[in-house]
Amino acid sequence: MESEDLIDRLRRIGTRYGGVPGTVMPTRPDVVIVRAGPVVVKAHAPGAEREPLVERMRAVVHPALDGIVLRPVTAEVMTAGDRLVTVWPAGTPVDHDDPDAAPWEAAARLLARLHTVPARALPPLRAAGGPARVATTVARLGDRSAAELVVRRAFTCLPPEGTGSGDPGGPRAGLTHGDWHMGQLVRAPEEWILIDVDDLGVGDQAWDLSRPAAWFAAGLLEPEVWHRFLAAYHAAGGIAVPADGDPWERLEIPAQAMTVQLAAAAVATARRQGRALDEVEEVLVEACLRIVRHRTACRGAPTQ
Repeated sequence: MESEDLIDRLRRIGTRYGGVPGTVMPTRPDVVIVRAGPVVVKAHAPGAEREPLVERMRAVVHPALDGIVLRPVTAEVMTAGDRLVTVWPAGTPVDHDDPDAAPWEAAARLLARLHTVPARALPPLRAAGGPARVATTVARLGDRSAAELVVRRAFTCLPPEGTGSGDPGGPRAGLTHGDWHMGQLVRAPEEWILIDVDDLGVGDQAWDLSRPAAWFAAGLLEPEVWHRFLAAYHAAGGIAVPADGDPWERLEIPAQAMTVQLAAAAVATARRQGRALDEVEEVLVEACLRIVRHRTACRGAPTQ
């Protein structure tokens, strides 16, 4: 439970920019969101560094990102206690209760447009945050269950570029969202647009496609949906994967790394809630086991 003091401070900021104190909205556990009329006030994760966020806020108000990434109400990074705070226009998120209505093509087009913006056209940005999150998510695991051991083993099988220890400024580096998934889109007011710049930066753009690729490879995303997404990305000029040839030459490592991250988060959540893995979580762990069997460095190694 977040402190009443933090929520009270966020409501005061909401009153300043939105005209009403606002109410707390559901979101991921490390972030607090207060909606205040036409704006949302976001308290970023504990421990978030100020300067990288300031750099990202400078970039997101650049005209090159207009219509691609949601423009904040103000580029100022405020504080509420020990939390960094930003203010954004309110939007309508994807309806998670209606997966058939998910805007896969619109999302693909936005990512393609983002990827074609030269990073050098924006104020300086550091490395995108996506790859590093794999290691931090796995680090939360214990080693008390077979599932935890499998996920940890799959992580050790990944090459450096899949564990966040590779070179983020390599020859394939470009502007990258860093944490793209369907929860990172809102309709504001009528068009879909990307949100959440906490991990915006320079890196391998194939990571922005890694989550749907991982779900497709695990059998959790219908092939028809995956192919629609990829076709729309190519049609909009996306450059993260080649329009001709095998996209998995670029996607294999990011997709495997994302599978490990998703599985690690799922196993940690199940352990925290004191329950068995559900069907989807079991599928993710099985996918990690396949990674162990597939990666050359891990062949023949024990998994339990």
